[in-house]
Amino acid sequence: MSGALTIAAYALRESMRKRVFVVVLILTVAFLVLYGVGTEAAFDSINAEAAGAALNVDDQVLTGSTLLGLAMFTTLFLGCVLAVFLTLGAVRGDAERGLLQPLVVRPLGRTALLGGRFAAAAGVCGLYVGAVYAAAMVITGVSGGWWPDDPVGPGVALIAGVVLIAALSLLGSIFLSATANGIAVFMAFGAGLAAGLLGQIGDALDVATLENVAQVASWVLPFEALYQGGLDSLTSGVGGATGVVVQLGPFGGAQEAGPLLWPWSAAYLLLLAAAARKAFARRDL
Repeated sequence: MSGALTIAAYALRESMRKRVFVVVLILTVAFLVLYGVGTEAAFDSINAEAAGAALNVDDQVLTGSTLLGLAMFTTLFLGCVLAVFLTLGAVRGDAERGLLQPLVVRPLGRTALLGGRFAAAAGVCGLYVGAVYAAAMVITGVSGGWWPDDPVGPGVALIAGVVLIAALSLLGSIFLSATANGIAVFMAFGAGLAAGLLGQIGDALDVATLENVAQVASWVLPFEALYQGGLDSLTSGVGGATGVVVQLGPFGGAQEAGPLLWPWSAAYLLLLAAAARKAFARRDL
């Protein structure tokens, strides 16, 4: 355990030395400022008589849930970027630079090294995603007076999703170069997004094949299912025409997570950890 903590501290210090966190902080503040300005303008422009009365849609709920849903997508994407940059060269990249050999023989070992790198990436990304989601939720609530039905669940879902992305990126770093691993993880993220869109299209057109493809992809890449479940919990208590409209959601739609998603996500993380440990143990440095 102490060895893993040492590696985690080293990874964080290395990221600070490269000013990764400074760049992330500046860009995040810029995003939140722009989000605040856009949210304020969107709520100010609501005209209940003209926009939603004909469809019997609550404009405040529609505007708030859509904006916060977009913020959730952006937050997950930013968390994915951070996770990738913290792990993309964690194994093969450091091995090619000759940094791993003195560590994995003695005194730390390979398991401690993997555990430390994962703890650093998952911890930083989880805190980052949770903080950005909370900030976006507060901005939405203060600007428009709308708050999600479940303020905690969506944030927890985003944290779990980015932790899985960090684990997937760490596993990829054992086999791929830093550039190839980054591309692979971003393509996996895009595939999950595409699966959500396919499921939404399949549900709207009643095409069973598209719905099945989306369902399988959401289990293969559960961070997408976690994101959809978080979107669903934003407006879990909204019914009627407003509920139908907001369930469409931005970038993949909102879908109830179901009782098996969280156990499967935990099992998925354990499978990734076991695969990474086994692959790293067999890799020649």
